[in-house]
Amino acid sequence: MTETGSSAEDPSEEEAAPHEIQGPLPLLALGALGVVYGDIGTSPLYALRECFLGEHDLAINAANVLGILSLIFWSLVMVISVKYLTFVMRADNDGEGGILALLSLTRAGGADRTGPLPRYALLLMGLFAASLLYGEGVITPAISVLSAVEGLAVATDAFDPFIIPITIGILIGLFAVQSRGTAGIGAVFGPMMLVWFGTLGVLGAVQIFHQHADHVSVLAALNPGWAISFLASSGEVGFLVLGSVVLVITGGEALYADMGHFGPMPIRLAWYTIVLPGLLLNYFGQGVLLIEHGAEVSNPFFELAPSWGLYPLVVLATAATIIASQALISGSFSLTQAAVQLGYSPRFTIIHTSKTAHGQIYIPAVNRALMVFCILLVLGFQESSELADAYGMAVMGTMTTTTLLFYAVARERWGWSKLRAGAAIAVFLTFDLAFLGANLVKFFEGGWFPLAVGAVLFAAMTTWKRGRAEVGAVLSEVRLPLDLFLQDVEATECHRVQGTAVVMTSALEGVPSVLMHHFKHNKVLHERVVLMSFISAVRPEVPARERLSIEECGHGFYRVSAKFGFMETPRVEPVMALCAARGLRFEMQDTTFFLGRETLLSTGPSSMATWRKQLFAILSRNAPSATAYFGIPPNRVVELGAQIEL
Repeated sequence: MTETGSSAEDPSEEEAAPHEIQGPLPLLALGALGVVYGDIGTSPLYALRECFLGEHDLAINAANVLGILSLIFWSLVMVISVKYLTFVMRADNDGEGGILALLSLTRAGGADRTGPLPRYALLLMGLFAASLLYGEGVITPAISVLSAVEGLAVATDAFDPFIIPITIGILIGLFAVQSRGTAGIGAVFGPMMLVWFGTLGVLGAVQIFHQHADHVSVLAALNPGWAISFLASSGEVGFLVLGSVVLVITGGEALYADMGHFGPMPIRLAWYTIVLPGLLLNYFGQGVLLIEHGAEVSNPFFELAPSWGLYPLVVLATAATIIASQALISGSFSLTQAAVQLGYSPRFTIIHTSKTAHGQIYIPAVNRALMVFCILLVLGFQESSELADAYGMAVMGTMTTTTLLFYAVARERWGWSKLRAGAAIAVFLTFDLAFLGANLVKFFEGGWFPLAVGAVLFAAMTTWKRGRAEVGAVLSEVRLPLDLFLQDVEATECHRVQGTAVVMTSALEGVPSVLMHHFKHNKVLHERVVLMSFISAVRPEVPARERLSIEECGHGFYRVSAKFGFMETPRVEPVMALCAARGLRFEMQDTTFFLGRETLLSTGPSSMATWRKQLFAILSRNAPSATAYFGIPPNRVVELGAQIEL
């Protein structure tokens, strides 16, 4: 049982606002600066360096520098300003963004199978893009922190042996504090990133507008002709270097994913007034440095700083990369929560780290996995330059999928014509596919990593979804209709004991198997029996007025259904409070919760592949119990097991 998301109106005429973000616009923009723009804001540490000093053997001369700068400028304008800020951010699900929110807006989020793209294809694309985001969540902390610490090597070679240990130490510290939440440190994210972007702009402006006035001519790169000329004249090298240019737009997906925290206007305001000017000034300043000193430059970002400012810049850059990493780590937690609620992941223990701040959660299992993989990446790749190849693949896989899903939303929900929607995505895909193709050729140099992570997680998510459906089908075959069960209860006049039995079930009809087993073996029932189901809605949040449904079935039986959005964590306690407000009161000391626990066997007739059955059984065995996930008091729980053949 699901719900559709937001209105089907075309927001290109008038942008819908499902819920208004409260607060002064400048303060919201400052908050967005700290949360949304950390990733893209740290790209100057390595992006231009990789274009010229990476593996492309690109000559450092004025024409090439202007060509690369022109590509950078128009990539930021067309991908970030036009694609995301102007178009994609209009596709919101009750104000929320992100790849899963976008997927839920398509017909893949409902039962209707018609549309411009096949429903199953949309599901596969959306799930694989979500899987790639985990790869990006692993790579971002590793490449960002490592590139910042590498700035120490610009000052002296004495730091070379300590770069890897320092990076690993910072990463361990970063993941160790996740359990405390981001409320405290979040208060300084915005001001810190304001200082960071201000520093980016000042360093670049000083280099551009210093005493040699002819360097202002580097601004000629705003002319797209330089980009076209560079691609036309440099041949294969020009195409391959796009795999490094893409690094300037990493973090673009975060603009959309974090839209629900701030609203679109603050994000746009921060971009046009602070982020874009700071980035462009810094990239163009690095370009001037390359034109001036050519092959003498080894790390153009840190060499923009005067000698006295190098160490402070390393400290500031490290702080900025930690902020950028924090955004991706928190995003991985939110993505996992959404996947669990939508039925594509086993339950995880989710800890809310703030009683007031929306979305501040901590998932220990995900945090540990990210930390281990980040450390292994640093040890395996050793240099941020080596990690850059893997980074671009993760980013462009997600961005390309976003474009295709946007086309489906524009056609299905907004009623755009094929010409109108096709023209928009043709422009977007020109950039997406060019960047993606340039990264595909680097598959064996690191591009394999995010694809491998994505493939493993994609297999796990689709297997879990399929496995739960198969289990549900098996249970439904033996499920007795509730009215027949109640007739049997009345006919046998079974003994009723005092108190309330809350039977947790995912089925909205019939008698749960756990209740059948209890009645069959114990021959008694509580005087009041509540069949409680938690329903996942295909929307980020469900308003309190729509959350609860109570049905009195007779003979002391009640059916309670509670809806939760995919950005919410279902908990028993608030549902019981809502029931009490509707007249169905619970006394916890007189309430017993009945839960089922299945033991899965792979010897059944299901058409699932054997390896999928075995994987599903492993995932099921290692998933946290429903007791912890739903916040049920452990001393009030009775679990009854059953074997199920798939």
